[in-house]
Amino acid sequence: MSEQLVFRDRRGTNAVKWNSLSRIGFCRDDLLGMWVADMDFASPECVRKALRDAAEFGVFGYDFPPEAYNEAFIAWEKSHHGYETSPEWLRFSPGVVTGFYWLVRLLSEPGDAVLIQTPVYYPFMSAVEDQGRRLVKSELVNNGGVYSIDFEDFERKIVTENVRVFILCSPHNPIGRIWTREELSEMFAICRCHGVKIISDEIHHDFELFGHRHIPAGTVGDYDDMLVTVTAPSKTFNLAGLQNSFVILPDSAIREKFDAHVREVHINGGNSLGYIAAAAAYTGGAGWLRSILRTVEENDALLRRRLAEGLPKAVISPLEGTYLSWVDLGAYIAPEDMKKAMEDRCGLALDYGSQFGGNAPCHIRINLATTAEIINEAATRLIENLV
Repeated sequence: MSEQLVFRDRRGTNAVKWNSLSRIGFCRDDLLGMWVADMDFASPECVRKALRDAAEFGVFGYDFPPEAYNEAFIAWEKSHHGYETSPEWLRFSPGVVTGFYWLVRLLSEPGDAVLIQTPVYYPFMSAVEDQGRRLVKSELVNNGGVYSIDFEDFERKIVTENVRVFILCSPHNPIGRIWTREELSEMFAICRCHGVKIISDEIHHDFELFGHRHIPAGTVGDYDDMLVTVTAPSKTFNLAGLQNSFVILPDSAIREKFDAHVREVHINGGNSLGYIAAAAAYTGGAGWLRSILRTVEENDALLRRRLAEGLPKAVISPLEGTYLSWVDLGAYIAPEDMKKAMEDRCGLALDYGSQFGGNAPCHIRINLATTAEIINEAATRLIENLV
């Protein structure tokens, strides 16, 4: 059974997607917010009720994580993705980005090479370079908007650059691919052959669209000794502000390193409301998620229809996972004009392809987790100002 979505107008609420945009690099504040990956819908009613009950109780002291917290996540992973995890494998991080920052530090040494597949979520690059590691890029192959892995380049870079860690984005942000079991198996076998540790960012793993199914990295084969997965309820249930993520560490030696690092930075856990929200979401949020998935699919179809009519040379990559549309506007605009055209002329706040570290100078990333009216307005602005 689905749950009706509740739209919230977040202008004037301190939401970074909509407010004070000039403070973070956009040309002005009154742009239509289509960029950062959170949603314009209230979180599931089960989450809101659990938080209301906690607020009514009114004591916000020192708490242990509730038993339901890990139990609900373990049950969700098994029932939704066929991934059987263990309580002893699970650790906390304040967010997935924090999680892979920590893991890059733990699994490599200063100066070591870390591989990413571009274009990719830009904090991957920061996590490598901010910590004195050497960034190595393997460019994904773009064939008319459909992306695939260049396995020859992937292995060659690992060998020639002496790569120690590979950060996998699965599903891949921004291109919207859900990797097949065969693709994952080939990448992992190459990593095994050359002694490369794998950090799998699976924060978008619940966004399985148009019949595609996410394959958890932990179900691909016998790679527990070299694999760590990071994920969270934040994208799935719109809980990013509660800063609660899971790090899945099947290998005891890697767990020991992780635990030692946590002691050093003295971040032993999250706040009690984050635990409560996550447990409630994984226990009762499936109907809400079904509504979100349907909305994203409908918005994807709407955007494709509008751009096919008004900007027929725009190339929209197939959306298999995430709620982010990846659009190539190179037929209509030069790379050096992107920011001025999108912000000054179209009045849109978007993520630009140049941010994602690959060959995507005329791409934009559009957040589909909003209303059809907002998607329609964004499409209209693009069509009227680019033709």
